[in-house]
Formats: sequence, C-alpha cells, structure tokens
Amino acid sequence: MAGQARLFDAEERLRWLSASGGLLERLRAVVDFEAFRAELEAALPRADRSRGGRLPYDAAPMVRVLVLQALGTLSDEQTEYQLRDRLSFMRFAGLALHEAVPDAKAVWPCRGRLTRAGALARLFARF
Repeated sequence: MAGQARLFDAEERLRWLSASGGLLERLRAVVDFEAFRAELEAALPRADRSRGGRLPYDAAPMVRVLVLQALGTLSDEQTEYQLRDRLSFMRFAGLALHEAVPDAKAVWPCRGRLTRAGALARLFARF
C-alpha cells in the first residue's frame, strides 16, 4: 500500500547506503575506530556517577562524531542536526535508529576535553 511504512524499509535503505560506496561507507570499512579506544578513554575519564546526571556517550562513537564534524566543518548544533537527519551520518557514528543521538551539549565538552588532553590532535594525525 502506497504511503504506508513497510517492516523492512529502514534495512533496505541501510543496505543501499552500504552498496553505494560513499565516502563515509569507505571510511567505515577501512578505519578501525576501536583502535582509538584506549587513548580516548584515557583522555575522557568517566565522572563519578553517584551524584546522578546524564550518562556519558561511549568514546568510540564520539570520535566518529568529531570526524563527521571536521569533515563537514559543522558547528556543534549542525552536527547534532545532521546526526538526527542523515542515516549515513548516524550509521557512520555507529548509532542505531533507536539510540540516543549526542546533542550539541555533549559534542562540545568531549572535543574540549580531548583538546586539553592533547589527544584530539594525536587522534586526527592517526586517523
């Protein structure tokens, strides 16, 4: 029926993205972002969770978000918008449709902490 969502529409779109061979798909295929995890976690220590607050985002997807931001010269707000709007960005960042998207208020401090630790320049040099 036209106009009605089908059960596997999202999977079909993701398969098409994989087959397209776009830049983000190629980067996702050749860059092992898990190799950055140890340095990321050292530069982004977890806060004491006993006082509550928002759960921190995993370090590996956050560095992917920063790569997207740098590739597109995006502001923090535009990065959040594009992650919500574009399947290719969300997929590159390692986020599923049902997962929370890092907002601008999560991107900015992550980038700042990595910069202050000197890790951002090293990570981008390795990337």
